Formats: sequence, structure tokens, C-alpha cells
Amino acid sequence: MSFETELLALNQKLLDSIFAGDWKIYAALCADDVTCFEPEGQGHLIHGLAFHKFYFELPAGAAQVKPQVTMASPVVRPLGEDAALVMYTRLVQVNTPNGPVTKRTEETRVWQKISGSWKLAHLHRSPPGA
Repeated sequence: MSFETELLALNQKLLDSIFAGDWKIYAALCADDVTCFEPEGQGHLIHGLAFHKFYFELPAGAAQVKPQVTMASPVVRPLGEDAALVMYTRLVQVNTPNGPVTKRTEETRVWQKISGSWKLAHLHRSPPGA
């Protein structure tokens, strides 16, 4: 498996774990000291996994439908043998009572090889549709 293929597969697995609410997989793919800038952080740099775990522990809605998550136009940029950027537009498609809806965010994720395994070290995600 190529470097690029491996990282895109891991990134898709991470995105799928988010939408499946699978904390175990999500946490396993992230560095313990992961950092991020994302809309939920209200402009603050978030450190660690505790902030993210809150969202995984919210009760699931009764009418939730699993959305389809696509990485559009992904680009992998190696930063040496043990680090890389994965950049893409995330498209989330969901069927609502009013018909299908697609939302987008632009994302840059920094993956780092830690103790022989790729881990998400940093994320920067734009507000939806910005």
C-alpha cells in the first residue's frame, strides 16, 4: 500500500468513526495530545481528546440516519518519513424529511507516525459552508 493510499484510508476510517460515534476507533487513531482549530472550539486551540469525547457521549437522536462522508479532491503532502498533511473538502450527505442535503467543510489534518503507527496530531477545519 502506498504512503498516500494508507493515509487516505486512515483518514476515511477516522471520519467514519466520527459519524458512527465510535469513540474507541477515533481515540485509537488520534495522538493523546492532538490539537485542533475547529468551529466547535469557538476560535480556541483545543488540546487533547477530552473536548472531542464530549461529542461522542451525547445521546443519539431517535431519527438519526447514517450520513455518507466523502473526501473530495484529497491531497496528501509528505513532510518527511513520519509526518504528512492530508487536505480535502469533506462532503456530508444526509437525507432529511425535506430531501437530501449536502454540507461541506475544508479540512487539513496532520498525521504523524508515533511509535510506528500513524496518529492524527492536528486538525484544522473550517466552519460548514464557509
